[in-house]
Amino acid sequence: MSTQPAPGNFSASVLAGDVGSRLDQFLFRALQRAGYEVSRSSLQDLVKDGLVTVNGRTVKPRHAVAAGDDIAVTFPAAVSAELLPEDIALSVLYEEEDVIVVDKQHGLVVHPASGNLDGTLVNALLHHCGGRLSTLAGDDRPGIVHRLDKDTSGCLVAAKSDLAYESLVGQFSGRETRKEYLAVTDGVPSPEEGTIVNRIGRHPVNRQKMAVVPEPGGKEAITEFRVLNRDSGSGGTWALLRCLIHTGRTHQIRVHLKESLRCPILGDPIYSQISKQKVKVERLMLHARSLTFTHPRSGLSITCEAPLPEAFLRFV
Repeated sequence: MSTQPAPGNFSASVLAGDVGSRLDQFLFRALQRAGYEVSRSSLQDLVKDGLVTVNGRTVKPRHAVAAGDDIAVTFPAAVSAELLPEDIALSVLYEEEDVIVVDKQHGLVVHPASGNLDGTLVNALLHHCGGRLSTLAGDDRPGIVHRLDKDTSGCLVAAKSDLAYESLVGQFSGRETRKEYLAVTDGVPSPEEGTIVNRIGRHPVNRQKMAVVPEPGGKEAITEFRVLNRDSGSGGTWALLRCLIHTGRTHQIRVHLKESLRCPILGDPIYSQISKQKVKVERLMLHARSLTFTHPRSGLSITCEAPLPEAFLRFV
């Protein structure tokens, strides 16, 4: 029996004996029938990362498959199992035996993946922490509890101990953390404050993008926003927003500002047409300004704030 399929797409049909099975269990059997051996935990990770779709929409690993379902799996390129420490400069906001909070720089990938096998935040953390990071997140992402997009800067917490990892994962999934972002948009939203509540899932056509999707597709996404500053002219060319996210969907703020408010973030290479933006910037104007969580050992509330990047100063 071979191992994981080569990078690319794998599709499967639901047989009579599969109806009602959990998605991850069904995929495990379907891959075995095709001559592959992939662990259920790996399949669950693929589902959670949005790389498995049922009839074109993302679902949870426990989703029950039905007759006639069109199930597709995208297998990413394999990542080298050996992660090496790299002496990459880190801006540390808070650190002790259980956790470390850094101000992730713009342009830094959080963990190795296809196309970015080294030079990541994980490599930097391995060097800085002397290899002391929780491995519960997997061999390819030690210590990683949550992620920021490559082009987003700001607060990111990592777990140095297993105690911290389990506690922080529970806090993020239980919506017990407070995550505040700053974004500069192309145009001024109307209204200038409010709460966006809808569902976000994979774009039905471009699988590299996320989109607002109708029920029952996607997952609930909640973003609270308020305009802090805007241009003084009558054209409304830009606005500085504070965004509090109560869920942690992929590209959540970027999708909500583009699709729900019709004001994409300046410099967004995926969700905006940068060439048509009147205000020119050199980066994605999204910054994780502050993060509040409960310390996994002491129970105290910890708030970390990342300094405002230079690119944001002219909009304050």
